[in-house]
Amino acid sequence: ERTRAGCGHARGGGRMDALVMCGGRGTRLQGEGADPGAEKPLVEVGGEPMLSRIVESLRESGVGEVYAVVSPHAPATADRARSRSVPTIETRGDGYVSDLRAALETVGRPAVTVPADLPLLTPEHVDDAVAESYQRGHDATSLTVCVPAVLKRRLGASVDTAFDHEGRTVTPTGLNVVGDGDDTVALTYDARLSVNVNRPEDLELAEALCG
Repeated sequence: ERTRAGCGHARGGGRMDALVMCGGRGTRLQGEGADPGAEKPLVEVGGEPMLSRIVESLRESGVGEVYAVVSPHAPATADRARSRSVPTIETRGDGYVSDLRAALETVGRPAVTVPADLPLLTPEHVDDAVAESYQRGHDATSLTVCVPAVLKRRLGASVDTAFDHEGRTVTPTGLNVVGDGDDTVALTYDARLSVNVNRPEDLELAEALCG
């Protein structure tokens, strides 16, 4: 088994904490294959809620404490997190950026952040991102893990945000290290990080790749 000791070390000798962003409404995830009344972090992939899958991967990685960032929009998600002994950080639910800023005031920087709609995340993905952030500076450098937009389109995954990076159109996976300085980009071709479950077709794809 791969040794992960030290992968999540933060400034000052401790390990950086991780934030699972799960306070959104998830209104786009409706239709066949998904319960329109379910809160998105609790939608199941491979028979397990996405929130649980992500928390498990984070806990098996080299990060420190794992927090669920919740809001009034997803009360069942907050209850589920607490039932799994995942500490919660309550925000107003005004949006991803606003919620993230509020959560960072609690855990500080650097921190790993991941949305609750990335169900195929693995501990290796997390550790690789943290290691890469340290390779780019003395302290953890802010890092956005991206995949080529063409990969998502070939897989049939939805593409909501894309930008140009070194002549290639890329899209964020949602896995980030929030550290020092401006964001840098780490490009991966791993299909598992291409699937953010925002729409019913994304859920079908996640199930297929999970199997």
